[in-house]
Amino acid sequence: MSHGATDEDLLRRLAPQVLGAVVRRFGHFDLAEDAVQEALLAAALRWREPPDDPRAWLITVASRRLTDLLRSEQARRQREAAWAAAWAAAPEQPPAPPGDDTLVLLFLCCHPALSPASQVALTLRAVGGLSTAEIARAFLVPEGTMTRRITRAKQAIRDSGVPFRMPPPAERAERLGAVLRVLYLIFNEGYAATSGPSLHRVELTAEAIRLTRTVHALLPHDGEVQGLLALMLLTDARRPARTGVDGTLIPMAEQDRGRWDAAAIAEGVALVSAALPRGDVGPYQIQAAIAAVHDEAPAAAATDWVQILALYEVLLRIDDNPVVRLNHAVAAAMVHGPAHGLTLLDALAADDRIADDHRWHAVRAHLLEEAGDPAAARAAYLTAAARSANPPQQRYLHARAARLEP
Repeated sequence: MSHGATDEDLLRRLAPQVLGAVVRRFGHFDLAEDAVQEALLAAALRWREPPDDPRAWLITVASRRLTDLLRSEQARRQREAAWAAAWAAAPEQPPAPPGDDTLVLLFLCCHPALSPASQVALTLRAVGGLSTAEIARAFLVPEGTMTRRITRAKQAIRDSGVPFRMPPPAERAERLGAVLRVLYLIFNEGYAATSGPSLHRVELTAEAIRLTRTVHALLPHDGEVQGLLALMLLTDARRPARTGVDGTLIPMAEQDRGRWDAAAIAEGVALVSAALPRGDVGPYQIQAAIAAVHDEAPAAAATDWVQILALYEVLLRIDDNPVVRLNHAVAAAMVHGPAHGLTLLDALAADDRIADDHRWHAVRAHLLEEAGDPAAARAAYLTAAARSANPPQQRYLHARAARLEP
């Protein structure tokens, strides 16, 4: 784009607003999304400077393109009749505030009829403004595969007949939970990539934080939204110190904390500190509180593991899952010794959701090393490396195993 990154940012920010306005007026989510993408492309090619009202320009172009798409459909007459009826029924209906449309889009993309993978892909496409090729690269699947996934998701939304509006209050809390879960999944995939050549995918963490900021701006008094944003900021703040110059993984205990993002830490701590006293504490707020304890420690040795262990025990009561139990075992080992941590870890061995995951074997290897059993630790590090699909993680685990060779 000849006019640079500023207009790219403007287009990305306007994309969900324009899509929301077009879907609200015409319906046809799947075709409207295609029309908006073409309007964004037209803006990228034609604008020398943004027009006085870029949102209105994009809505006009997308509406014209959607009309063309509707007319080209096999059921042209039926579609046009429905469109004309909708137009005539509310010709003076004022547009909803742009922010509302963004939130409605997030709820729509996280429709319960869709699989979690489809919810993530559709959110990145419709709300995040990423191209199908960008999403496919992020999740290391062929572009054709991602195209089919997004197409099926849009078809499922169309077939569901769900109207373009906020869900009724009875459904809203459940659907907001799905929205936050999708944003959390996007962030986690960016921060700790499950596969691929890099440990991080910065474009995904940045997009997850941007979208969560949008939700927080629209729902400023929701504690879990605030907690999730705090958790992302406090976690991402460590990213600059998490890898060496060659991309090698550096564990938190060995990181140069002077490279952590102090501004992000301050914002995250302020967010979670404001959310917790309101009551009705949820898992994202607890995780953010744990991250804050880590980030506020001036050195690894100064970490308040007693407080972290207490927070994990609270988290277990409200969100008991194997990943929380794995982290709880680490905290317990830091407070009560590696043998205690290994006992808790062994209790997880029967849970297929985590026992085959490289993280379980990596934690076990570390605790065995701390307990003074280098041979068993080395074997566990090698098992963890074999079960990881991420090369930087594999290199780190092999290096740990090599240090324990007799």
